[in-house]
Amino acid sequence: MKKIIKTLLLTTAFLAFSAHAKEETIELKDNAPLLHKWKLFAESMSLRKQGTEVNISWEFKKDGTLLTKATDSRARTGAMTIPVKYHVEDGKIQKQFKPGSDKYETCAVVDPQGEHLKILTRSGKKLKIKIEDKHMILHCKYLYYYLEK
Repeated sequence: MKKIIKTLLLTTAFLAFSAHAKEETIELKDNAPLLHKWKLFAESMSLRKQGTEVNISWEFKKDGTLLTKATDSRARTGAMTIPVKYHVEDGKIQKQFKPGSDKYETCAVVDPQGEHLKILTRSGKKLKIKIEDKHMILHCKYLYYYLEK
């Protein structure tokens, strides 16, 4: 009897976790919604976990170039701009893994569904941001990127 109850509890927990973990993505028809200068303000390992504050800008160009401009937080190198190639394929963004590489990673645009993001800032403060229309969440291979127009 104990074995049956334990199995039922584990099955219920697994099903509840699976249902909660599913994320809805937005399929892109072309790169038109991306063409903008975006501020990448946070990144996170999971959609529902605390993010880390970053200060990076991404600019998607019509010609398939993604310009990444980052500032070294320790101020050793200053700002640097890195161009990588990207394109939209099967409703998702395919972007170069690193400049000059033949390897691409797939990034999907995630439907935020009224999500809130908790961010730990560099100064140690905790912020809570409501994801709105001016935001975009990208889920790439290892990270979620939170961008703002």
